[in-house]
Amino acid sequence: MDALTLMDMVSAEEHPDQFKNFNWTGSFESYLDMVGNDPRIARTAFQRIYDMIMSYGTSNYKEYKKSITHYNFFDDPVEDGKDAVFGLDVHLMKLVNVFKAGAQRYGTEKRVILLHGPVGSSKSTITRLLKKGLEAYSRTEDGALYSYTWHNLGDILKMEDDMPCPINEEPLHLIARDRRKEVVDKLNTSLDRLSAVYVEGENCPACRYVFNELMKHYKNNWRKLITNHITVRRITLSEKDRIGIGTFQPKDEKNQDSTELTGDINYRKIAQYGSDSDPRAFNFDGEFNVANRGMIEFIEVLKLDVAFLYDLLTASQEHKIKPKKFAQTDIDEIIIGHTNEAEYRKLQKNEFMEALRDRTVKIDIPYITKLKEEIKIYQKDFNSTSVSHIHIAPHTIEMAAMWAILTRLEDPRKANLTLMQKLKLYDGKTTQKFTEDNIKELRKEASREGLEGISPRYVQDKISNALVIDKGNGCINPFIVLNELESGLKEHSLISNDEARKHYTELLAEVKREYEDIVKHEVQRAVSADESAISKICANYIDNLKAYIQNEKVKNPYTGADEEPDERLMRSIEEKIDIPDSRKDDFRREIMNYIGALALEGRSFDYKTNERLHKALELKLFEDQKDTIKLTTLVSNVVDKETQDKISVVKGRLVKNCHYCEICASDALNFVASIFARGGVTKQNN
Repeated sequence: MDALTLMDMVSAEEHPDQFKNFNWTGSFESYLDMVGNDPRIARTAFQRIYDMIMSYGTSNYKEYKKSITHYNFFDDPVEDGKDAVFGLDVHLMKLVNVFKAGAQRYGTEKRVILLHGPVGSSKSTITRLLKKGLEAYSRTEDGALYSYTWHNLGDILKMEDDMPCPINEEPLHLIARDRRKEVVDKLNTSLDRLSAVYVEGENCPACRYVFNELMKHYKNNWRKLITNHITVRRITLSEKDRIGIGTFQPKDEKNQDSTELTGDINYRKIAQYGSDSDPRAFNFDGEFNVANRGMIEFIEVLKLDVAFLYDLLTASQEHKIKPKKFAQTDIDEIIIGHTNEAEYRKLQKNEFMEALRDRTVKIDIPYITKLKEEIKIYQKDFNSTSVSHIHIAPHTIEMAAMWAILTRLEDPRKANLTLMQKLKLYDGKTTQKFTEDNIKELRKEASREGLEGISPRYVQDKISNALVIDKGNGCINPFIVLNELESGLKEHSLISNDEARKHYTELLAEVKREYEDIVKHEVQRAVSADESAISKICANYIDNLKAYIQNEKVKNPYTGADEEPDERLMRSIEEKIDIPDSRKDDFRREIMNYIGALALEGRSFDYKTNERLHKALELKLFEDQKDTIKLTTLVSNVVDKETQDKISVVKGRLVKNCHYCEICASDALNFVASIFARGGVTKQNN
């Protein structure tokens, strides 16, 4: 590809109209007309972030009989899922409700929002996503926001001719306080509380100085001042350009200075203006200043020096900051901090920080406890697109995720429930024994669940390591990854005692047993995937079932004689799914009732529509055919051609139906063969 073609590709992305929109300027009167037509332009920071989230849409679903809202924004549509957050809908609902309450001025706009959870639980990701979302939203027409610039100041005030508002204030702040109510009431005539316009606070010290001096010059003629010296301009939020997005990270005490938050004196300009208390000789570039109209992130907020935490008190409650040698300055921004469990416990014990605790809204961001959601984290990084040179065997990521979830769950108090069963219940696999109400109880009794355990980062690191080492010669399987996870436990920096390490190792053994059941079942299905053979067994079973229920005889297709229903055949199928002899009549009536209901609807019975019967028929066919395929011969060195042909068919089914490759299909067959060689059972555990 030549250079010209590349240049054409780059220039094709330029949009002159878009540039013009982003750099719009106009008079204050034009801005008032725009606000009159669309009051959303003058939204507060909380209104803006809530509208931004809602602009991407929502979906609803039921969980434990409770309605849950999923906000599409947290799928990261801005960057095609790069920072997508999985499995935390309930907690993200709480966060969005805080934004909504703040947008309606119910009090949470005066709080520090604290994301609290263990390391690696996506606190930073959520904050990064919010900042990214605000940036993108400000570049849309719906998310447009504006500030102002002072012009023609040189002759009157003996300073630079142009001065943009240093903290990008809302232009409506230029309206005198005694006229604001009248203007705001008119704008809010037909608006609800969520969309209402709020104009609070004064201009920043620099703008206030210029405004007052110009009012003296024009003998209190506000209209003349605004007409001659104010240009409204559109702004787009940007963390990199320090416009509306601020970030503060704690440093050691010697290098930590509160001016990083509230700005500092510009010593070069003191000589020009004669005083360090002249606002023109001050840089309003602290993180609180630049974050005005948007949000500020405090990384590991509770590691801040106490002096910094005091700044948070007035910034949150009063929406004011105190720059050095100036009066308190009004700000409008969302303050979000995040912290881990250990730091939060220290805050709770510190009696001197009661004021901060009282001004904090804590949102728990725990680890995921749903298997299918945890799997999504790893599939995002380890998929066929990102890992094209090595095949990842089926269930490899699932087993790693399963172990991670098990480490986060508390042992169930119910004696008849295992930790693995609890994991499956949380993942949506309810049974007759355990209903949604039972699962809700399990959630309530486990108050620490998700706040401890293994981080997704550890699992990601070990999967990465397995891919690099490539012990499977082109394909990694669950055992390779699980062994990597186990070997890394010795050096894991967050495992503080041998008891926890032993517990995690035992959970790995539990996951390996679960995988053994899964792979056995898949091989069984591949062996018994002959649909015509299953249909034949099914038809035979249904004929005998009908005769049994209706107390009739069955006609022998070969001799033509009437015979009793084949109890041995029926039980050989029912036992495959653990139907006890005492329950066989109930199961058989259930099947007959199902067939009858379909007949009333004019539909014929298909064994595939009944999951339990389908599984039983597959296991029965496998039982009948496994000896002809002779899986146990796989562990020997000699396999006859007939058996090899049958095994090739089974491998082909694993590749086609279950996404195995040649390597892991052979590994799976050899593994299952070794189980049968040592007398392993054939029945899939329920």
